[in-house]
Amino acid sequence: MFAYEIQAAGKRARAGVFQTPHGVLETPVFAPVGTQATVKTLTPVQLEELGASLVLSNTYHLYLRPGDELVAGMGGLHRFMQWPYPLLTDSGGYQVFSLARTRTVDDDGVTFKSHIDGSSHRLTPERSIQIQENLGADIIMAFDECADPGDREYIQQAMQRTHRWAERCLLAKRRPDQALFGIVQGGVDPDLRAASAEFIASLPFLGIAIGGLSVGETKEEMHAALDVVTPLLPENKPRYLMGVGTPEDLINGIARGIDIFDCVLPTRLARHHAAFSPEGRLNLMNASFARDQNPIDAGCSCYTCRTFTRAYLRHLIVARELLAGALLSIHNLHALVQLVKDIRQMIFSGTFEENVPQLLERWENNAARKQP
Repeated sequence: MFAYEIQAAGKRARAGVFQTPHGVLETPVFAPVGTQATVKTLTPVQLEELGASLVLSNTYHLYLRPGDELVAGMGGLHRFMQWPYPLLTDSGGYQVFSLARTRTVDDDGVTFKSHIDGSSHRLTPERSIQIQENLGADIIMAFDECADPGDREYIQQAMQRTHRWAERCLLAKRRPDQALFGIVQGGVDPDLRAASAEFIASLPFLGIAIGGLSVGETKEEMHAALDVVTPLLPENKPRYLMGVGTPEDLINGIARGIDIFDCVLPTRLARHHAAFSPEGRLNLMNASFARDQNPIDAGCSCYTCRTFTRAYLRHLIVARELLAGALLSIHNLHALVQLVKDIRQMIFSGTFEENVPQLLERWENNAARKQP
């Protein structure tokens, strides 16, 4: 039911296919984030049209609202949100770390208060797997602890706890139609990262995720962590870098052997009037775009760039029209989806590594706001 095959490879970059019950994923692949069973402002048809093949939804949020049992009763997440292609759910571990009002971690699990209404809840590895089985995504994650990157002693404790929880997740899993991925932790410490990679790689997961990055460390620290981890992972399993999603991040991640990415950034930027472009990240609220008849990116084939001017997009933003967020989301997501598809073809042609400097130069300044 699940199979990963590398079809082409460079020095470390890989192009492959991952078979799932809801279709084949061609990797490398970028997954738009549909936190609450929806990618904000976009319909499933629009996602399909912009080229998305994988969507991520959030275990923590869907457990709290509307509830995983309700989703199961509605036929599962695919039917509930009308997305017929592969779905991925995270374990809820990161959201407990980042969103819960208060949390208490022990070796059995986490007790936390909802960020929505303050109600108390308990997540354990077994409960996380049960929730994800009720949701029914194709790819599910082991429950992990994402620790603050500043405290090495606690990071080590959290990593060890993550390892014990990974074993419990494997024992708790019942559904054969879901691929369970383990998660590598360890902060930015190379020794901890190596130990975690070796331990998670030794377990019978169908894929390996790399968590605990893009949480405040520098890009150099992230790259160094990937340089340690990916050579220690099995070649025959997909590798997923969690929560990372600027154009530069995708280029650098693929160059280091990553296959799957997700991030809320493209749609979040769209709601704040920003667009990815070869000129750097554009703030389309800026008055300089008021009479600009160019598209966001003349080289982009998305619906937004084929159809609308920067002037029109700025007008929508100034007028507070909801369409602005939808059109910018289409562009930002298409930019990343198309970037990884282009890189996939470069891997097949054997030209990716030599093109990395050009790609990084083309997409520089998209990691921070750039005022035109």
